[in-house]
Amino acid sequence: MANLVVRNLDEKIVAALKQRAARHGRSAEAEHRALLEEVLLRPRAKSFADVLASMPDVGCDEDFERVEDMGENRRVFG
Repeated sequence: MANLVVRNLDEKIVAALKQRAARHGRSAEAEHRALLEEVLLRPRAKSFADVLASMPDVGCDEDFERVEDMGENRRVFG
């Protein structure tokens, strides 16, 4: 395993790390490892733009044009 030393951290960051570690019931060092793993190794969720771009092309906008009902009582189901 490798070692990592982080110098010149703002005291606010250190305090926040210690508070987060306490909430999770682990040491600041263990919390630091968990944060690094979470940020660097776990896959990120797709952005909304990525999800939209991955949707299949199902037709032209005109295929989904809304048609006004002219007062006819048509049975939609059954």
